[in-house]
Amino acid sequence: MGLKRLIIFDFDGTLADTRRNIVLTMQQTMTERHLPVADEAACAATIGLPLDDCFRQIYPHLTDEEIAACAAVYRRLFEVNKKKLVPSLFPYVRETLQRLHQQGYVLTIASSRSSASLNDFLRDMNLSAYISYIVGADDVTDAKPHPEPVLKTLKALGIPASEALVVGDMPVDIMMGRNAGTQTCAVTYGNATRQQLEAAGADFIIDNMKELIEHLR
Repeated sequence: MGLKRLIIFDFDGTLADTRRNIVLTMQQTMTERHLPVADEAACAATIGLPLDDCFRQIYPHLTDEEIAACAAVYRRLFEVNKKKLVPSLFPYVRETLQRLHQQGYVLTIASSRSSASLNDFLRDMNLSAYISYIVGADDVTDAKPHPEPVLKTLKALGIPASEALVVGDMPVDIMMGRNAGTQTCAVTYGNATRQQLEAAGADFIIDNMKELIEHLR
């Protein structure tokens, strides 16, 4: 695999199981905005995209103003829902982050979620001590699969792409890493199929987070 110093993780579907929260909030938003309510599969297929693009993918006919209104309703409802439906970490995530941190890896997050929301989740899940740097949707001009979130991270930390690995559950995560020149690892337990992750060009695929340590050896 080559020597790696930096691991850039996606958040939703990679570290934390937020699918139920996201789908519920999207469907509640659709109801409040009097839109046809999309099913779980259609909602989940948008996870990883910037919030505006999630609604734009499902409702391509909506105006920019209507999309912005959907996003505003979603953010309001999500704040309520995340207190009722507390997301859980996927199996072995905490132990793996702790071990990688102890081994000297620099661990960061690049997500389509806002940086404030990421920081809230990391604090509530007691993960903040392991994460050195965060790039949220509000920190970049171009979202995944554009390489900007990764390139911003590499520049901030002074680490070359050849020493970085991107870990994510969606094709956009893998494409982002490939576009930035890093190696990529896909996880199968998130919101995409193994076939979709293979088609995106993942360098390797794992079925649970503890397998990452084996690959890094």
